[in-house]
Amino acid sequence: MSGSQSGADESQGPVSGLSPIIVTVLAHHEERRIALCLESLPLGDPQVAIHLVVNGSKDRTADIGRGVARLFPNLTVHDWAEGGKARSWNRLNFDTLSGFARTHVFVDGDAVVAPGSIAALDDALAANPHANAVSGFPLNGRGAAAYGDSIEATRGLFGDLYALRGDFLARMKADGIRLPVDLIGDDGLIGALAKTDLKNEDHWDDERVLPVRGAGFYCEPVSAFAPATLAMQYNRMVNYSVRHLQNRLVSSIMRGEGPGALPERMDTLYAANRDSLRPRKGFPDAWFDRRALRRMMAKS
Repeated sequence: MSGSQSGADESQGPVSGLSPIIVTVLAHHEERRIALCLESLPLGDPQVAIHLVVNGSKDRTADIGRGVARLFPNLTVHDWAEGGKARSWNRLNFDTLSGFARTHVFVDGDAVVAPGSIAALDDALAANPHANAVSGFPLNGRGAAAYGDSIEATRGLFGDLYALRGDFLARMKADGIRLPVDLIGDDGLIGALAKTDLKNEDHWDDERVLPVRGAGFYCEPVSAFAPATLAMQYNRMVNYSVRHLQNRLVSSIMRGEGPGALPERMDTLYAANRDSLRPRKGFPDAWFDRRALRRMMAKS
């Protein structure tokens, strides 16, 4: 079954939340990188259940995952027609798994995880009971050192590799807290939920997110002059602007009522908040913000 068909859940192996560690790989059109990503994970380890969540893809990502799953019974493939990382994150954690593990690790489908990282994230949560989340570090690319310093200074989450305590996810589910399905930048909201312990920003505590230097990932090197790279970078910059503008709305909610007031969809807030969603000043932020706003208002 391809991702363009129904939203049925196609799997190899049992869908179970009872393994000590669950690794969720979220992938959209990652046929070039998904094999490398999966090969970097603890395939064959009975203590680790790996779930490849392919969402809204029309390429061979799911087919490649199924080929790997035939060799390793701890890998389950979910091939879902509906796209959206946040939507799929909700669906896997709160609708599909039968329970929660001790540790849930999240990996982007284009990342290659450094050896020992999964165990390092699990160990860090076990050693720091106050923490709800732990984050890994980028290990390559021109901005890796700066991103790493930022993660350490702000105790941020990087979406390519992080982990959450299972009981934190269980409390999210019990409280009915889900990510807005059209949210861009899910890692920012997840970090805020972890730091506030699922309350509003009056309860903010940076110590609830722990950066782990022993855990890291490699991103795909890109050519700055390839036409496909330029188009990808343009779309990425517009998405960054959408993320920035959505974050304004999310921050307002988290400062006030808290996560219980998060909407099912962010686009239900755009029209009513048009005046507060103004572009930033200066190039290139203002230029991309304007294009993001046009996209957002077309959906409101």
